[in-house]
Amino acid sequence: MIAEIIVDLSNESVDKIFDYKTIEGLQAGQMVLVPFGNKVIEGFCISIKDTTEVPVDKLKTVEKILTVAPVISQQMFELASFMKSTYHLRMVDILRLFLPAEMRGGKVREKYKNYIVLDEKFYDEEPTIEFKKNAYQQKNLLCYMRANHVADFSKICEMFSRSAVMALEKKGIINICEKIVERRPVVLQLEKKDVTLNEGQKYVLDKIISSENSQFLLHGVTGSGKTEVYMRVIENCLKQGKSAIMLVPEISLTSQVLSNFTSRFGDKVAILHSGLSSGERYDEWQRLKTGKAKIAVGVRSAIFAPLENIGAIIIDEEHDSSYISESNPRYNTHEVAEFRAKINNANFILGSATPSLETYQKAQSGKLKLLELKERVNKKQMPKIHIVDMCAELSRGNASPFSYKFQDELKKCIDSNNQAIVFINRRGYSSFVRCVDCGYVAKCTDCDVSLVLHKEDSQLKCHFCGKRFRVLNKCPICGSDKIKQGAIGTERVVEELQKAFPNVPIFRMDNDTTKTKNAHFNILKQFSECLPSILVGTQMVAKGHDFPNVSFVGIIDADLSLHFADFRSNERTYQLITQVAGRSGRAEKNGIVVLQTYSPKHFVYKKAVENDYLGFYNKEINLRQITNFPPFSKIVRLLFVGGDELRVKEYLTTIFFKVKSLLKEYGNDIYYVGAMNSPVKRIQNKYRYQILLRYKENLHNEIIQKIYDIVDENKDNKVSLFVEINQQNLS
Repeated sequence: MIAEIIVDLSNESVDKIFDYKTIEGLQAGQMVLVPFGNKVIEGFCISIKDTTEVPVDKLKTVEKILTVAPVISQQMFELASFMKSTYHLRMVDILRLFLPAEMRGGKVREKYKNYIVLDEKFYDEEPTIEFKKNAYQQKNLLCYMRANHVADFSKICEMFSRSAVMALEKKGIINICEKIVERRPVVLQLEKKDVTLNEGQKYVLDKIISSENSQFLLHGVTGSGKTEVYMRVIENCLKQGKSAIMLVPEISLTSQVLSNFTSRFGDKVAILHSGLSSGERYDEWQRLKTGKAKIAVGVRSAIFAPLENIGAIIIDEEHDSSYISESNPRYNTHEVAEFRAKINNANFILGSATPSLETYQKAQSGKLKLLELKERVNKKQMPKIHIVDMCAELSRGNASPFSYKFQDELKKCIDSNNQAIVFINRRGYSSFVRCVDCGYVAKCTDCDVSLVLHKEDSQLKCHFCGKRFRVLNKCPICGSDKIKQGAIGTERVVEELQKAFPNVPIFRMDNDTTKTKNAHFNILKQFSECLPSILVGTQMVAKGHDFPNVSFVGIIDADLSLHFADFRSNERTYQLITQVAGRSGRAEKNGIVVLQTYSPKHFVYKKAVENDYLGFYNKEINLRQITNFPPFSKIVRLLFVGGDELRVKEYLTTIFFKVKSLLKEYGNDIYYVGAMNSPVKRIQNKYRYQILLRYKENLHNEIIQKIYDIVDENKDNKVSLFVEINQQNLS
């Protein structure tokens, strides 16, 4: 018998199947050790077959089976083949997505713990046991074990002494044994609530659970009860003996979703995201693999949960750009989820208050079934949004980052013992530091970006590579001490708010404050328990959170995403405003939102104030159609990255002329082909250039395959080339 093996090396030259002589007990899906060259390395057994085209005397033999049971199912191999052909990825890079990283190399295993177990024949007072007169600890230990039967070995040794434990073991009264201990993430315990669905929720739920292998868009305003619908759908899956996957865009949301789900489904829920410890991630994965858990909750990577017989896959906040992987391996979670749903005959549900234009256009054209929840569950009005013209504020002499309206409404909120969320999508203290005299701007030595001032750490930081520098007191070019700071970030906002409200707890949530384990959970828990209080944050605070006491939301700089040179800038701005505004007034308290802008008459803000998604969609989709941008076209970026700038440019030139030759075949069906610097030309001392193409959407499969063929036929082992489709961030 012959084993087909993918070796665990991420290298283009070995991205193929190798044949080995099998050993007894080996099954497809198991991890193995195999000789490869002059080394022994790990690999994945893809299949077992009878014959090979390789001469048998040249075949090497699998050395060892590393996993007791298969860790990759046949279904996941099908998914890997789909991803390889769709995204032009290396097979081993895909297979690595399917497992906790620490499983490779045996870096993590089950955790065992010693327990003491009382022999059953000693449960009752009989038989009589003889102890020495002064063996008080042994007698007390026996009484304890008769009451409990099983106990933690370490704890008992502390309570009664190790010698007493060993004495009872010697007498045959107790046994010491090892048991596997599950490492579980911290979960906020919530009371299980009986929720009555309103008519809208009932209608939506009935439509979903009466279907199979169907695709839905659940478009519901913020606070409309989408999460309760998701839980009822999953409840229906469990009744049918099926499993489910629930995806959220941010790690900050997983703790709240997990709390809601565990209060409803208990241990049937497992969580998967990068914020877990290696042991927790491994154990949660094992619970899903063995069937102990039936519901996977997590961020993008949870789509690869090792579940069988899936009944529903749900992507909440489906519009979020985090569902597109921006690092190798690059993939689109929506497409991966759709494929898994189809091969499981499962329902595929996309949910959002602000669907992406591409998704809503699919619903309008009938590719998705559109379901709507137009009202909040408590029948409350949507929060009132007040637009403040910051140009007018300046003319009135207000140079503060907070408008007068902002200050008044925030004070009312705090005085009423309520909570507030303040949103600014920029972390740090200020966005740059500049010399007033000569114009010098501090930049990273390894990246072509300005350094951000972090006053709390007294450092200048690069937000691309993480490199840190000391704060400037004098200009290194001209020696001037006139150093000006740029636009404010979350750190500066907190400092200003602390001056205005010295006795109010203020919490900050951004990438700097959430690096440690359970940081998201701890910040949100502390905020939820403090009245009054203020939560300041980036887009982490804008999505999905449900705090009943939040009555005020302040948006410091709404224009931050509006003026990007990106065709999605209007859409992203509308989504962010609507989502962060939706955190306000979700329970009994009315919600107020103050939106600060220098472009108060922009149509995006008008539609956001009116909560008119359909009006925004119609205007924006018309613009996209006229200009031939997605969803009426596909945008492909070929990103070239390397340490030698000249070689990167030469390789780009070679590929560019071959790609440009497609114009002869497709003519006006290709709207644009161009080569240029990447917007950030250098990151971590690697130079970045790109080719951009935009072409008719219906020709995508045909054209992308030709691009893949060009890339395969023209390789340069000194330059990395990534092919990205409809990438969310082209920087």
